[in-house]
Amino acid sequence: MLAAAAVLAACSLGLRSNAPPVQSYVLRARATAPQPARRVSGRASLRVLYPTAASGLGSDRIVLLQSDHRLSYYAASRWAAPLPSMVEQLAVDTLRRAGTWDAVEDSSGVLPAEYFLQIDIRRFEADYTGTSGPPVVQVALDCTLGRRGGEQELVASFLVARTVRAGENRLGAVVAAFEQAASDALGEAAGDAQAALDKDGRGGAAAPSPP
Repeated sequence: MLAAAAVLAACSLGLRSNAPPVQSYVLRARATAPQPARRVSGRASLRVLYPTAASGLGSDRIVLLQSDHRLSYYAASRWAAPLPSMVEQLAVDTLRRAGTWDAVEDSSGVLPAEYFLQIDIRRFEADYTGTSGPPVVQVALDCTLGRRGGEQELVASFLVARTVRAGENRLGAVVAAFEQAASDALGEAAGDAQAALDKDGRGGAAAPSPP
C-alpha cells in the first residue's frame, strides 16, 4: 500500500510532462550530377578525421543566428548526433561517391591511409539577421588535406562555403536547406581534394578506353 501511494504521489507531483517531444533530424549526402566515368590508376586512400567546430557548433543543437550576433537554438529539436559526427559522415559519403580514392575511411577506421582530411566547421547556422522571412542557412568548412609519411605533410587547404535560403520558415524546410548547403559545400571540397591529389602526383592518369 505504501508503494502504491508513492507512485500516485509521484504522478501528482508532475512527472508527466506536457512539453512537446524532442525531434531528431538527420542529414544525407545528396547525389551530385553524374560525372564522365574514368578509370584511374595509382589512386590513394584517405581518412576523414573527426571534425573540429567553432564555438557553439560542437553539440547536437540546431543553431540559429539572430541580430546582435546572438546564437540560439531551435526548441525541442536536435541533430541525430553531435554536428561534427554528422559532418564527418556526410564527408565520407560524398568522397566515396566521388570515386577519386581507392578507399575513404572515417576517424574510427583501423586501416592505414596515405592521406587525411581535417575539416573545421566555421559556420553551420540558420541566419535570421536582416530578414523577416525564412532564414538563410550558412555553411562554411575549412579543409586541410595532408599526406602521412615519416611526418604529416600539408598538401592543400581550402575553404568551401554555401548559402541556401530555406523555402519556408519552418524547421523541416530549414533542415532541407542545411542538407543542400552541406552537400554542395562538401561536393566542392571533394573536387578540391581531387585536384590537390592530382597535383601531388598521386591522381594517376586516365587509362585509355578500349577500342
